[in-house]
Amino acid sequence: MDVKRRRPGQHHGDLRNALERAALELVTERGPQGFTLAEACRRAGVSVSAPYKHFTDRDALLAALAARSYREQYARFSAAIASVGDAEGQLAAFAVAYVRFAADERALFDIAFGAGLGKEEHPELAEAGSALRDLLMPVARRIVPDDAVALDLIVSVAASAHGLAVYLEQGLLSAEREPLAAAERRAGCIVRAVIAQVRANPCASR
Repeated sequence: MDVKRRRPGQHHGDLRNALERAALELVTERGPQGFTLAEACRRAGVSVSAPYKHFTDRDALLAALAARSYREQYARFSAAIASVGDAEGQLAAFAVAYVRFAADERALFDIAFGAGLGKEEHPELAEAGSALRDLLMPVARRIVPDDAVALDLIVSVAASAHGLAVYLEQGLLSAEREPLAAAERRAGCIVRAVIAQVRANPCASR
């Protein structure tokens, strides 16, 4: 039976973090759907009955990591926005930070968007998503004061950044000398183009 011994110094007080680290390793190797809770236990070096104090099943473990992903995104996006003074530059900085997060934290990115976790079963994820929207809405309103158009602008910006992040992850920008830098540059340019379109014809986004 392929069960790793508990690493020296690892005790039950480390169990939650050990399982999360193991799950992130497995997600990196196989994707969010490619492992079981028992495999995470074996990877962490604990018994298969150990995690139930913290996680009832694999989805609960993934939900905890998705929540961590959203917290990390919020911190990064807040810092990116705070580093720029004008609203257009702030949305561009957000898009660049989005692409960078996906590159730096691939497993957390994949869990947040590919684990198939229901917001009804995990309301904390819906709250985290709302927090990201609330972070961006004041910025978008400085560009277009109408709330509906501002929300459309955020969706367009985030969708563009997400697409570039996925292209980068799948190697579709590998022809570039520096794929990450190219994706970040495109993210900023696309955001400015989207903003110019919205300013020119705000009704087109509704």
